[in-house]
Amino acid sequence: MGHHLDALVDAAATGDGVSLDGFTVSRSDDGFRLETADSTLNGLTEGGLREALADYDDYATNWYFWSEVVGESSPQRRAFLRWVEGASVDAGGDDGGDGDGDDSENDGDAASVPERYDALRDGVRREWGQLLVTVTVDDHGERSYELRHADEVDADRDDLDPYREPLAARQLATYDEKGRYRPLKTGNNLAGGWVFPDLDARDLVETVETFYPASVPNWYRERRGELDVAHWEDAIGRQTGMYSVVKTWNRGDGHEHVDWVAEACCDDSQCVKRREWQYDDDTDLDVDGGDGAFPCREPCSVVIAASRKWTRLEGEGTQTYEFELTPSEKEQVEDIIEAVADDRTDDIREADVYEGANRYRARFLRAKLFDDEGNLGGVPTDASDDE
Repeated sequence: MGHHLDALVDAAATGDGVSLDGFTVSRSDDGFRLETADSTLNGLTEGGLREALADYDDYATNWYFWSEVVGESSPQRRAFLRWVEGASVDAGGDDGGDGDGDDSENDGDAASVPERYDALRDGVRREWGQLLVTVTVDDHGERSYELRHADEVDADRDDLDPYREPLAARQLATYDEKGRYRPLKTGNNLAGGWVFPDLDARDLVETVETFYPASVPNWYRERRGELDVAHWEDAIGRQTGMYSVVKTWNRGDGHEHVDWVAEACCDDSQCVKRREWQYDDDTDLDVDGGDGAFPCREPCSVVIAASRKWTRLEGEGTQTYEFELTPSEKEQVEDIIEAVADDRTDDIREADVYEGANRYRARFLRAKLFDDEGNLGGVPTDASDDE
């Protein structure tokens, strides 16, 4: 670890010295001073400092990694990497040597360097949406990051397709496991079967950002209290052209319609972001925003596009239709809607005729209740045609 020692001693001999994660080395007229939470050494010569640092190897390599490898050029990347391994990250995104921080996993009490290194040698895991990051450290303090689908935490690495270039994530994020295009990159339908087995710190963040664009910057700004949230009213106020029709949905009848939108599109089962936008600055939605690790700062394009269609549908006048269903048939209709809404239709076996959304049961219901024109109960959809 010669280069680690050389860099540390040089840094300690100048300016304010070295201070990180409870480890301080400084120089005065009396020589070098080395201090941790458990010990203090004073009056050390340079040779004595080098010899003493052999007993503080974890502290020394930890300082080298964060100061010389990661550096300060990208505070958001640095904060994310420290969050991944459970190092202290304060509300401003900076880190220090006092062991305090606003780290959600550690409840404000980040582990000490020796404790953190003990965990890192076995591997520390963090979930980011549907991504699972595992970081390990070797005998020289160098970090290695593995990235895979969170649902495949126990999968053998040899059974997964390996990738090494961050931009490979772009193709992996394009289609779901059924081969369907994913219009929402943070949708809760990321396909698995892949692994990035050995990423460095920079490539890890680039890969994560390719899967989930802007997730790290928005998470970082939120920690600093600088996240610029655009609420529903703000977002629809910017719509023009064919999307401007969404503005007509605000008819002074409360925000129930926006609750429906949020429940349909922004639930944890649909999107891995945590919704932070509300109806407006003064009015929260009644629907829970979810538990995602990173925030959603405004209604996305999928929400706006869906809302345009729903605006037109909700503008229709109501009509009364009359047809008869048995109690079991009513429950079956409910089961079908639930199964489609939760994307469970592929999970229902053909032989399971006790399941309301079973294909054969649905076909039987159609054969019984639909006429040759496809009308439920033989009742035309537009009742005015019969008048």
